[in-house]
Amino acid sequence: MRIAAVARALPEHRHLQSELRAALELVWRDKPGILKRLPLLHDHVRVETRYLARPIEWYVAPRTFGETNDAWIECAQELGERALRQALGAVGLSPQDVNAIFAMSVTGIASPSLDARLANRMGFRSDIKRMPIFGLGCVGGASGIARAADYVRAFPDEVAALLSVELSSLTFHRDDDSLANVISAGLFGDGAAAVIVVGEERARSLGLSAPRVEATRSVFYPDTEDLMGWEISESGFKIVLSPKVPELARARLGRDAQAFLRDHGVEHADVGAWICHPGGPKVLEAIRDALELTDDDVALSWKALAETGNLSSTSVLLVLEETLRLPHAPGTPGVLLAMGPAFCSELVLIRW
Repeated sequence: MRIAAVARALPEHRHLQSELRAALELVWRDKPGILKRLPLLHDHVRVETRYLARPIEWYVAPRTFGETNDAWIECAQELGERALRQALGAVGLSPQDVNAIFAMSVTGIASPSLDARLANRMGFRSDIKRMPIFGLGCVGGASGIARAADYVRAFPDEVAALLSVELSSLTFHRDDDSLANVISAGLFGDGAAAVIVVGEERARSLGLSAPRVEATRSVFYPDTEDLMGWEISESGFKIVLSPKVPELARARLGRDAQAFLRDHGVEHADVGAWICHPGGPKVLEAIRDALELTDDDVALSWKALAETGNLSSTSVLLVLEETLRLPHAPGTPGVLLAMGPAFCSELVLIRW
């Protein structure tokens, strides 16, 4: 199973964190408790710029769940098509070459699903296998690669596409003065990414020498449902974000990763690339420490956090895209990993 290509698509509305904070100060001008804490909280998330699905002025007015979800459907199609066409084009493939598509998001809902709308819009084949996936959140990018790899393991002459579209700004609640909402308003951003995964037989026919997916592992942590996710009501998605997430990462991720590597005969010191989801400073620091890494080892994750914020399932794919641009000696192992709602983690072992 080969990771043939990765491509990103970001909205046109790019803003400095200071510009976004100024807009939030306008929205929350009648909430002095929030205004007092806003600068410090937003400085701590270490985000410098973010991208928004809609112009910044759009968010100042109150919006219904229906309005924001309609915006999600429209923007998700545009960004999703752009990411998929770029990824397919990078390896000389077209929508007609795609046998299966996994469409990942946790920030909007649609039926017909996003993958179906893109099938009509992009001209996918009529026998394409569609797997829309909702609810995985930040772990979704890693899980999506794992599931796409599972598919082409069974069908080694076929092509699978993973699409992740996350438009977190469209879930913003102006009336929610919880700490989780104030932090998320400074942390999460919008964007999309697509990954093309091909089976070994198809890779040979295309002459690809792309990184191979050697193994994957899912780890579910029982009784952790309250750590992250959404409360869903008539007003839409309301963020659930527990400060216990970094604690769980420190307690579990290191031993889970070591067991994964050991089971596949890989030494920790031999891993040449750690592709980690940039969930936020405290989460990324916990991942770094649990895995006994340095900031240099996760430099691309820090870079993605600063440039785009946390894009939920999309973020780790942006880190993967940047990693694949760097030279790696043949045979070098790498580990892609993320954690997300349930709570759970997903680990993917790749080799150049």
